[in-house]
Amino acid sequence: MTIAIVGGGMGGLALARVLHVNGIESVVYERDSSRTARDQGSMLDIHSGQRALREAGLLERFFAIARGEGQDMRLLEPDGTLLHQEDTPDDAPLLRPEVDRADLRDLLLDSLPGDTVRWGHAFESASDGVLRFADGSTAAYDLLVGADGAQSRVRPLVTDARPVPLGKNVVEIGIPDIDRTHPDLAAMVGRGTYWVVGNGTSLAAQRNGDGRVRIGVSFTNTAEDWFATSGIPFDDPAAARARLIELLPGWDPKITALIEACDDKVVPRSMTTLPVGLTWPSRPDVTLVGDAAHLMPAVGEGANMALLDGASLGRALAAHPDDFPAAVAEYEREMFERAGAAARRSADMHELMMSPDAARKLQAFFQPSRNPELA
Repeated sequence: MTIAIVGGGMGGLALARVLHVNGIESVVYERDSSRTARDQGSMLDIHSGQRALREAGLLERFFAIARGEGQDMRLLEPDGTLLHQEDTPDDAPLLRPEVDRADLRDLLLDSLPGDTVRWGHAFESASDGVLRFADGSTAAYDLLVGADGAQSRVRPLVTDARPVPLGKNVVEIGIPDIDRTHPDLAAMVGRGTYWVVGNGTSLAAQRNGDGRVRIGVSFTNTAEDWFATSGIPFDDPAAARARLIELLPGWDPKITALIEACDDKVVPRSMTTLPVGLTWPSRPDVTLVGDAAHLMPAVGEGANMALLDGASLGRALAAHPDDFPAAVAEYEREMFERAGAAARRSADMHELMMSPDAARKLQAFFQPSRNPELA
């Protein structure tokens, strides 16, 4: 019985690992040519996903690469007013530590047998138990798991749902080796996340373990094609940085200095989401995990849900090794409820971020006395 996992992200690798721990082998087909073929992105806030890492036998190794200081946060208004600050004691429990996405992916990859991941396999289609890849090769499967992210090519096998624009466009930039190149800005950002929230705009600067500060400048209530009319010349990084600052009128120059200090990597991203509470009729031979199943606003839930998906499906398959349809149905019942609740929380946070007084609402949200979740 062949389990084929399309996509080597958090959900797919967590599934492969939990299966391996339970003596069940699988094959992960990944379009990238290698683990270092492309940048893996920013930090991840891993909280509920720790349950999946424990089940995978990787929790202690995760703690060794997690950054407890990444739990620090500073929330400001564009004029520089500090609304909220969290400084994590060095001996604080790692309840919501940050971890470099690439480091967590490497942890999962290194926990698998060397032949589990088949690199350079871009999925094209599947039918009648046969996978077809862009290079013309094929492979057999009894169970196909789509772990191939927001633009999943496996998803259409179970649902007609497609991601829709979220009304949020983000420009990703960054400052390399900030402690050495810009120590004043490093001190301003602090050890974790530096978050400035204005009226329809925000800037989030986040420490990475390699010394880089990744910055996302977000524009809410904007159309999917907003970049075409924004006047940001992405082919001219210096001019793009200048235009970004123009789009933040009235912001404290100390804050916009973060944009001025960035290198020439400027990446536009239009954010999308799947319907909250998405479900589909269970199929015996295909299912989804992670963003392929429940793409939601990026507010700290997606990677955790992907890890939990992988562990949940792996657990169900271990309980029903000779009955894939029963395992898939059991997993989907649990996942629909859990991920649906997370998607609703994420949508509520996104709506808060879209509101004119988002900064003050966030200030209230982060007060433990007013938010039982943080107490």
